[in-house]
Amino acid sequence: MKNLIIIINIFLLFTACTNKQTSEEQVNVPTQENVASLTDAQYKNAGIEIGKIEMKNVFSVLKLNGKIDVPPQNIVSVSVPLGGYLKSTKLLPGMHISKGEVIAVMEDPQYIQLQQDYLTAKAQFAYNESEYLRQKELNESKAVSDKVFEQARTTYQTQNILIKSLEQKLKLIGLNPNTVTANTITKSINIYSPINGFVSAVNVNIGKYVTPSDVLFELVNPNDIHLALTVFDKDVNKLAIGQKVIAFSNSNPDKKYECEIILISKNLSNDNATQVHCYFKEYDKTLLPGMFMNAIIELSGGNATVLPDDAIVRFENKNYVFIEKGNRQFEMTEVQIGNAENGFTEIMSAEKLANKNIVVKGAYHLLMVLKNTDEE
Repeated sequence: MKNLIIIINIFLLFTACTNKQTSEEQVNVPTQENVASLTDAQYKNAGIEIGKIEMKNVFSVLKLNGKIDVPPQNIVSVSVPLGGYLKSTKLLPGMHISKGEVIAVMEDPQYIQLQQDYLTAKAQFAYNESEYLRQKELNESKAVSDKVFEQARTTYQTQNILIKSLEQKLKLIGLNPNTVTANTITKSINIYSPINGFVSAVNVNIGKYVTPSDVLFELVNPNDIHLALTVFDKDVNKLAIGQKVIAFSNSNPDKKYECEIILISKNLSNDNATQVHCYFKEYDKTLLPGMFMNAIIELSGGNATVLPDDAIVRFENKNYVFIEKGNRQFEMTEVQIGNAENGFTEIMSAEKLANKNIVVKGAYHLLMVLKNTDEE
């Protein structure tokens, strides 16, 4: 009986040691931290789609920014040569105008004085002309001395010069000398638009007195409006005249404007940047000088191994894809990426992914499953 008890105790002790060793072995089984395992429910909810790496033509692009610009010869500053008070105007910044359109009405007593001086000079000229012709006839018959004739001719010529001068002053303020009479003297003059375009600035208000040096309005001729992009010296050699440019604004990035490079400046600024000027294929009236724009320039293209953008996940400043291992297990593998275009991203040194089943949809779901498991 005693021997039986000893045998039973030895058996129980051996069994306990065996279970403890088995438990320790289970605890020490290494885990694969880069493999995500999904349950049936998780796999169904993740919407996993499998694909393979493929070859596509991918262009490298240069992303730039700049603003809408207009050459100096296409900007017109409107002023009044003789000054005056602004009586009326309807102009507002951004308003479109036509050449010859009245854009302002000015008033000033000097306009009246100028017309008065012109009409008085014309009346005096008529007398001086007749006197000159009379003295000329008398001088030819030696009825008057040469001195008297010369005085008459000088007076006639001086008066003629005065009239011509006053005519030019009238034209300068927009008055036609041929229509100026005693009955048409006016205190107002019209300011006409010299171009077809739009108003970029209004610097005066009604009732304000302006001098000849004051700029009332700034007008822009949009026929030569262009995009000025800032390019750093390391990228200048990548560009060429005639190269295609796609521009868009921050406020409406979906609206694309097709441009073409027409000039590459050779002068570098203090920050080693230069200006590249681009011509808009189709002008849009909503594009105003000074408006900031973004631009994309396609530089080169070639066949490359690519994956859909959704296949690539970014974690801790590195890029990864998930490779199917079977039995709802997916291994996270680091990759190096290149250019991206039209929903595809270039994969550099993609030999290790050849013929592999890669998750092309639902990769971020796998990343969340994997990292949440690691934290538990």
